[in-house]
Amino acid sequence: MKSFTYERATTPTEAASGAARNPGARFIAGGTNLLDLMKLEIEVPRHLIDVNGLALDTIEPTPDGGLRIGALVRNTDLAADARVRRDYGLLSRALLAGASGQLRNKATTAGNLLQRTRCPYFYDTNQPCNKREPGSGCAAIGGYSRQLAIVGVSDACIATHPSDMAVAMRALDAKIETIKPDGATRSLPIAEFYRAPGDTPHLETTLTAGELITAVTLPKPVGGKQIYRKVRDRPSYAFALISVGAIIQPDGSGRVTVGGVAHKPWRIEAAEAQLPQGAKAVTDRLLATARTTEDNAFKLPLVERTLAAVLAEARA
Repeated sequence: MKSFTYERATTPTEAASGAARNPGARFIAGGTNLLDLMKLEIEVPRHLIDVNGLALDTIEPTPDGGLRIGALVRNTDLAADARVRRDYGLLSRALLAGASGQLRNKATTAGNLLQRTRCPYFYDTNQPCNKREPGSGCAAIGGYSRQLAIVGVSDACIATHPSDMAVAMRALDAKIETIKPDGATRSLPIAEFYRAPGDTPHLETTLTAGELITAVTLPKPVGGKQIYRKVRDRPSYAFALISVGAIIQPDGSGRVTVGGVAHKPWRIEAAEAQLPQGAKAVTDRLLATARTTEDNAFKLPLVERTLAAVLAEARA
């Protein structure tokens, strides 16, 4: 691990301004992803800003009947919260499917959204990777791509986003609150949070330099049957080959977000209009732009079958 300097921020503005003063700085809270990347020298920040003391670890009701989740709320606490379990069951189920209990005890809400891809070529520093070294190439293209993306890909990157929680947040229409180094704040729909890879896959979100996530807000509960189904190679401690997060209403309408297929949670609202016609109609629209390889073409029928199982469960 490369040497670095360290500070503990006492306010969100102080944390954001500290990052602006130190190019290449990183915020650290649970560190469940960042520390691994630093040990492998994939991330080599010269300065770490500890944000654990910022008092962003509460879950509070909002005036419109939703919830405001602090950026530092641990995944375990969020999954166990009675209001989340009652009104946002999709989120609780996704969190419980996402990692071991030990990791959930440390991982934070903001950190979960910001975790980096688990593409094996990203982690292998002997291989070219445009996310790790912009312009170096993508070893995954033409390599072994079973776990990798089939939609939203580019000629520079076919990595997937690994977060289970983000899939649920996208289906729930969450918004991400941030603060900038000058103290300005904004609220960003999660649909606008992740960047497409394009020619710059190392730029993964629309956050600006030094911008710090302070909270995630959920709108008023929409009800319905909320289901999260994750398909993976082993029962635990594995990232999704594909996952489906769905909210199905009694009349058959609903929302569907798919994980494990793109650089972000993949939701196409127009595809949801096809829910009364069944899983195939939804999948055809949802994955209409798919670019598969020989290794990962199985994800197309797997999404359809998994969605069909989710719809059958919702009807039951």
